[in-house]
Amino acid sequence: MDEKKLKAEDKKWREEKFQKTVDRFGQRKEEFKSDSGVELDPLYTPLDTRGIDPVEDIGFPGKYPFTRGVYPTMYRSRLWTMRQYSGFGTAKETNERFHYLIEQGQTGLSIAFDLPTQIGYDSDNSLAQGEVGKVGVAIDTLEDMETMFTEIPLDKVSTSMTINAPAAVLLAMYIAVAEKQGVSPEKLAGTIQNDILKEYIARGTYIYPPAPSLRLITDIFEYCSENMPRWNTISISGYHIREAGSDAVQELAFTLADGIEYVEAAVDIGMDVDDFAPRLSFFFNAQMNILEEVAKFRAARRLWAEIMEERFEAKKDKSKMLRFHTQTAGAALTAQQPMNNIIRVTLQALAAALGGTQSLHTNSYDEALSLPTEHSVKMALRTQQIIAHESGVSDTIDPLAGSYYIENMTDRFVKEAKEYIEKIDQLGGMAKAIEAGYVQQEIQDSAYNTQKKIDEKRRIVVGVNEFTETENEKVDLLKVDPKVEQEQLERLKKVKAERDNKAVEKSLEKVRKAAQNGENLMYPIIEAVKAYASLNEISDVLRDEFGEYQAKQL
Repeated sequence: MDEKKLKAEDKKWREEKFQKTVDRFGQRKEEFKSDSGVELDPLYTPLDTRGIDPVEDIGFPGKYPFTRGVYPTMYRSRLWTMRQYSGFGTAKETNERFHYLIEQGQTGLSIAFDLPTQIGYDSDNSLAQGEVGKVGVAIDTLEDMETMFTEIPLDKVSTSMTINAPAAVLLAMYIAVAEKQGVSPEKLAGTIQNDILKEYIARGTYIYPPAPSLRLITDIFEYCSENMPRWNTISISGYHIREAGSDAVQELAFTLADGIEYVEAAVDIGMDVDDFAPRLSFFFNAQMNILEEVAKFRAARRLWAEIMEERFEAKKDKSKMLRFHTQTAGAALTAQQPMNNIIRVTLQALAAALGGTQSLHTNSYDEALSLPTEHSVKMALRTQQIIAHESGVSDTIDPLAGSYYIENMTDRFVKEAKEYIEKIDQLGGMAKAIEAGYVQQEIQDSAYNTQKKIDEKRRIVVGVNEFTETENEKVDLLKVDPKVEQEQLERLKKVKAERDNKAVEKSLEKVRKAAQNGENLMYPIIEAVKAYASLNEISDVLRDEFGEYQAKQL
């Protein structure tokens, strides 16, 4: 692109795109200057600093291939959503935490479910004993979901639900709660994680084999494309892949390979890629190496745009945009010297902001020891707020672009991720690569090598293998009351006693028939949750029809 054309395009971008977005959101109309009073441009290009035609233009934000950001103005017009992941104990306790976070300035809700909920068991299942409400909130029936969202208007907030195997059931409950509030599905905004492939790879909260699990996912795609235009139907997650021990290139490659598998599954049932792709979203980890993480995020946008255009022939720009949520790295938190985790989380959050995330969760300093207290979760939220409002990183778009290191690292991430994706294609796609154990073995090898570096002090972790202390810091920890489980069991017993059990049986039979006949399962599942059929009851019908997945031993 010659210098004259680049300058003209840059001028048009500044004058039209920026003003249009500011007018639309109207949130950040302040004059952008540095603390010293230097006026800041929305976007910097090689011409701004060198006055020469760049060898290769990296493009503009909001334009294919979106390396510099998916929106033309990024944080100058609207900051990322501050979405703290929350949930513990009962629905009532979680509702109280939601209200607390909203009062502290959180701008989106994110729900953590307990382990029984994640694998489709009610709190009264013998396998749930001792785990009710421990790592998230227990949700057994629609009554729990109603309690969790008491006095939270679902047409005014966006909600993210980290749930996978039983995602259809939890989404159905959310839809039913909204309808009771008078809010129709098309007005709901948020995300359901709904990413089962990474459960087989890294996390383990799967229920059904891959084929019926993919069917449930595409049923959600189809239902939401027809009824919930503002809802993100999946959050394709690299976060847990990274937590399991992958490196940054593997996180990027395996996440996008999962995305390819989901898109192919939807296309195979006859869906038009441009009907569902704009509502796909992604979820990445932010680890300690700031510049590497920034390059990873930039490479992810570029590579996904190329995949959607070249492999799937997507026509809409929104189908090619990789929008993503970021969470700081839980695996980087240490039980030793836990206050050090505040610094770690700050650096990771800064990487996410510099990399152009759309929403962000910052971990609390005590999460290597327990669920976060109100004090620690407020500190985590304040970390985001300080970065957003005091650091200056949101005043201009893609501020690290043009760095020799960043651009080289971005290109290398794209190249090396493509090599992984090509290998996965040769194995027959991500589902087959998982069945063969290839992806799991790559992650295990990476995790082993990382731990070996730490053990040999070739990688320093402050407070763990260097700068250690004989006595650890004392911090207040959140403890889930043992009474929570019994109280939840009593609530569930009451719901089952008071509901119309004939209506429940009838609705469950409709779920069974839909599973057998290949019909979209979302509609009968919504009917079942409205009848107060429990999560376990609905999941058991599908267990009967689909079977349960048994992991292959490596």
